[in-house]
Amino acid sequence: MTQPAQVADAHISGQSRGQSNAAYQPGFGNDFETEALAGALPQGRNSPQKCPFGLYAEQLSGTPFTAPRGHNERTWCYRIQPSVKHVGRFKRVDLPLWNSAPNVIDDVISLGQYRWNPLPHNEDPLTFITGMRTITTAGNVHTQEGMASHVYLANTSMEDDYFYSADSELLVVPQEGQLRFFTELGIIDVEPQEIAILPRGLVFRVEVLNGPARGFVCENYGRKFDLPDRGPIGANCLANPRDFKTPVAAFEDRQQHSTVTIKWCGQFHRCEIDHSPLDVVAWHGNYAPCKYDLKTFSPVGALLFDHPDPSIFTVLTAPSSTPGTANIDFVLFRDRWNVAEDTFRPPWYHKNIMSELMGNIHGIYDAKPEGFIPGGLSLHNMMLPHGPDKDAFDAATNAELKPKFMANTMSFMFETRFPQHLTTFAAMEAPLQDDYADCWASLDKQFDPTGE
Repeated sequence: MTQPAQVADAHISGQSRGQSNAAYQPGFGNDFETEALAGALPQGRNSPQKCPFGLYAEQLSGTPFTAPRGHNERTWCYRIQPSVKHVGRFKRVDLPLWNSAPNVIDDVISLGQYRWNPLPHNEDPLTFITGMRTITTAGNVHTQEGMASHVYLANTSMEDDYFYSADSELLVVPQEGQLRFFTELGIIDVEPQEIAILPRGLVFRVEVLNGPARGFVCENYGRKFDLPDRGPIGANCLANPRDFKTPVAAFEDRQQHSTVTIKWCGQFHRCEIDHSPLDVVAWHGNYAPCKYDLKTFSPVGALLFDHPDPSIFTVLTAPSSTPGTANIDFVLFRDRWNVAEDTFRPPWYHKNIMSELMGNIHGIYDAKPEGFIPGGLSLHNMMLPHGPDKDAFDAATNAELKPKFMANTMSFMFETRFPQHLTTFAAMEAPLQDDYADCWASLDKQFDPTGE
């Protein structure tokens, strides 16, 4: 049974909230157990007549009760007060720049190849929630399929404001700054080149440890993210389960005026309570948040000629009801060796039934050496052709094909089987590169029927 180095900071009198230590358990999808107070976790049963220390037993279910055993996800929480005490009378609130699908705007054309510069910081106080800016939506939040992509800007900690999404699992990809997610099940610190996964229904608040912070969020309406099947690759490489870290138990025992905001069916509702809802003293189960260091992703590729489809770089996949067709794939293009002979090494020109939203965490992306700036985004929607620009094509076509280490690069892709629709913000307010499609204009006709 794992115990943290200390109980959550708010429980220790006189200690600053920002001084908590984050501690983790390794593994992906494991059945974990952890307690922040020795003896708080019941043994041999989930719901004893009386829980230790006067705690309440409560189950958080991420799947229907009857889901197959290998897909059934739930966590038993032993908390100071049950969650019914953590909500009150709700009032609708507006977060107008956080949008949900379906969100088709009549005067916005989503059909096209688009690219954005990084969203700029400003002086307005923005938390992780109020600084959320939706770029695309796909599918339907009401039927729990599809996704939305966002950029967050954060310079202010949430303090006594708490949040959870009943609509979605959140995949957080920091690009700048450092965040602390204090969740019901423990503390997660993340920084650039790491990710955090926050399950649907999990209450949290976010502290800005080093700001201003900026990053990307994939809001998954469908089945939760899982590790992809490796097929012929076998048991190792890509993202290995041991490199995912799930927090140990930590809790707040605070009587303080607080707010809880819930995202439900694309709308936001807020209530006021007189205490912190992050009061889980012990828990066990397999429905929990986690973090992952992207630098531990072990890419595989071609050792002789050609190169595999980019699906070989999949870190996480959220499956759909159609086998082999993802609701979302999270794909990573990190530093790696390129050794293929007689091969055009960058991504080839293609049209894809999947729609691809890319973000640049840092460095240079090989297919777009100019203009795809760290913090920037691009969108190539379903069945829209795309590929290397003129400079990348010329360089790859004429390069000496010796082993080359691709350094200073980390980009990712949120890929979905649904077309992605631009929000009004993405089309009208975000720093869109109006000339992006011109990057292919100078590609020359090179056809020579004589073969000379």
